[in-house]
Amino acid sequence: MWNGRAPMIRSALSAAISAILLFGPLKLPGADKAPAVLNGIDVLRQRNFDLLSGKRVGLVTNHTGFAADGTSTIDLFFKAKAFRLVALFSPEHGIRGMSDEKVSSSVDEATGLPVYSLYGKSLRPTPDMLKDLDILVFDVQDVGARFYTYITTMAYCMEEAAKADIPFIVLDRPNPIGGVRVEGPMLDADKTSFTGYMPLPVRHGMTVGELARYFNTENRIGARLQVVPMQGWRRSFYFWDTGQIWANLSPNMRSILAALLYPGVCLLERTNISVGRGTDRPFEIIGAPWIEPRRFVQALKSARVPGIQYSPVYFTPDASKYKGVRCGGAGLLITDSDRLNSVLLGMTLASVLNKLYPEQFKIDNIIELLGNESATKMLKAGQSPVKVLRSDSSNLRKFLARRQKALIYD
Repeated sequence: MWNGRAPMIRSALSAAISAILLFGPLKLPGADKAPAVLNGIDVLRQRNFDLLSGKRVGLVTNHTGFAADGTSTIDLFFKAKAFRLVALFSPEHGIRGMSDEKVSSSVDEATGLPVYSLYGKSLRPTPDMLKDLDILVFDVQDVGARFYTYITTMAYCMEEAAKADIPFIVLDRPNPIGGVRVEGPMLDADKTSFTGYMPLPVRHGMTVGELARYFNTENRIGARLQVVPMQGWRRSFYFWDTGQIWANLSPNMRSILAALLYPGVCLLERTNISVGRGTDRPFEIIGAPWIEPRRFVQALKSARVPGIQYSPVYFTPDASKYKGVRCGGAGLLITDSDRLNSVLLGMTLASVLNKLYPEQFKIDNIIELLGNESATKMLKAGQSPVKVLRSDSSNLRKFLARRQKALIYD
């Protein structure tokens, strides 16, 4: 639980943000000590990269792929003697995680290797990109929400590796927002896209390795899949329990607090609400020019979502939606991460906005990331967010039963 720690941690994270953006993973005091959890790359390194011996390897990664000592997976693979790193593949935001637009393929300056962008002309590796490879490896940190595109990139790579008949290895990493809470609603089967690979709840509670196993079975991909599990991770862990170094997952995913809020707050991303992009608090602040902050916050408090507090704010984004325009809205502060249902929070934000500003708020657009037509219609009709979530509970229970065989950790 955050409880009284939240303001202190927020201050520390805010002070670290600029350094992380400039220099990548931030080494805090004591970070040279062994973490509580070792990632798949650390386990594979301990095994002298046995799974890759003698192979020509392709690596899907970005700035979040690094070992416990801070060495990037790219560097470890490039310097390894037992196999040869042949090509790099980058997901959305590019190999360094700094871009918020389409990314072109390029050449990595440090290694001279080709970097094939999987967020440019193509969203998946082509046969030409894979023709010289014996094996494809994935090492990217996910955030824990269905619409974060790194997991779709992984699934697309699995599909293409299966077609090329080359093995696919996932070096597992923690779900930073934990593996216990699973929050709906489910994605409708006819609404799959790059931000929703297949029917999942919004907050899935799985690691990338577990998701790979689930995708391979449930979507019948047929990949020659192998997951290198973490050591020491438990489902109850949040990222701060792992002892690992935090790196911003993307330009606007700058803290564990933002990651916890993201599955709910991002539901508003495709509507006419700013979710804080272009401010120093993305996903921790929301608003629009036509919102009166005090009225909005009072209505949110009346909805009584556990584990969250609100403060009325004005802010002016310097990029993205409402750039240069003063917005009224609410700042979001987690008080108890164990009690917070992030999707309930997102639905509550949408419900309150629809009641207070029915002429201005474009609630219909929420379906693009919520991905559930029935839930969208219920929210628009004024049904309580709790009732909306309960209406899909049978589908959520079916998912929990199906995912059980894909789980790796207790």
